[in-house]
Amino acid sequence: MKQLILGLCMGFVAAVAMVSAANAMEPAMYADSSLGKVLVDTKGMTLYVFDKDTKDTSTCYDACAKAWPPYLAKKGEKAKGEGWTMIKRKDGTEQWAYDGKPLYLFVKDMKAGEAMGDGMKGVWHTVKE
Repeated sequence: MKQLILGLCMGFVAAVAMVSAANAMEPAMYADSSLGKVLVDTKGMTLYVFDKDTKDTSTCYDACAKAWPPYLAKKGEKAKGEGWTMIKRKDGTEQWAYDGKPLYLFVKDMKAGEAMGDGMKGVWHTVKE
């Protein structure tokens, strides 16, 4: 009986480790765009950084966040890979960041590969390879 319980416990620990590893991810990749290779989300949408943000802190809220939606982490996701972190937003959600810079999408990018927000107002930029 002890061996059965021990075996079940070890199986549970292994299953938890596999789920944790499956939820650890690099949330973006480099892909071709009109500007060359840029960082994109899992749907191929271009990601941006905002010059007014500080390390690990987003300053884009309200109207800003409507035009530039934060690239939010889904519940249970964990950062994996060099440079990837999550920052806590004021509303408690977690936003992906790369090298400490919070990442955003742009509402006018309608399909994968578009990068219409690059250089916008001199403060929004794609992350180039």
